[in-house]
Amino acid sequence: MLLKVGSKGNEVKQLQEKLGLSADGSFGPGTEKAVKEWQSSNGLKSDGIVGDGTWSKMFGVTSTPNDPVVVTSSLFKLEKLKGHVPDVVIAQISDTASKFNITNPLRLAHFLAQCGHESGGFKLVSENLNYSAEGLTATFGKYFNDTTAVQYEKKPEMIASRVYGNRMGNGDEASKEGYKFRGRGFLQTTGKDNYKKLGNFLNEDLITNPDLVATKYPLASAAFFFDSNKLWSICDKGSDRGVVEQVTKRVNGGLIGIDDRWKHFQQYYNLLA
Repeated sequence: MLLKVGSKGNEVKQLQEKLGLSADGSFGPGTEKAVKEWQSSNGLKSDGIVGDGTWSKMFGVTSTPNDPVVVTSSLFKLEKLKGHVPDVVIAQISDTASKFNITNPLRLAHFLAQCGHESGGFKLVSENLNYSAEGLTATFGKYFNDTTAVQYEKKPEMIASRVYGNRMGNGDEASKEGYKFRGRGFLQTTGKDNYKKLGNFLNEDLITNPDLVATKYPLASAAFFFDSNKLWSICDKGSDRGVVEQVTKRVNGGLIGIDDRWKHFQQYYNLLA
């Protein structure tokens, strides 16, 4: 269950009827405002998004284990992460956890371990495309030969426009959308289609302002990836290395950096559990 601005259908009508609104089946600003007011008066996080938790409380049905919850620093002992995770990242965890179903320390430890590794210790929020000619042929051999690699080396805008052109909703190379929608955030959200999906969920225009993924939503964008791809069900399997490997394969496509991911998972889980 996920209803928010832009949603349409019979469930939206049912929601509007419950809130005493005109039931046109279209979730707009008026419905969002009414939802926020109802959530606030019923002790829920007032974000205007109807997930399983809000729906269950509103209609009196049984909640599921994955219902969104209002997450506090005390629930996760976030103070224990100080010195291990940057303060600016710790400050984003509670809100991100509430929005994206990070409901226990196990999920959070798996999530942070992957984000930390992929971003070089939560430092990299934008894809580095400053490749040499040799690096281009080794990494993107499908798009570059020895001749074209020399023409494109050390030119990130040209490289991304070629590699990501006509893919993931981007326009052709000349449109430069491959560069505009290059990887950003702790897990490198890439491509116009993915920016649009993330922006729709966050009610943010990321097509016009893609840099927000790096500056405002580096953690939220990564959590959106986990939630959208149902990685929490893997995280819930446990705290052994085999589970970390399963999560890594979904994030990375292989097991690159597995020793570092495993080390950080153990560190974060010991601190949080």
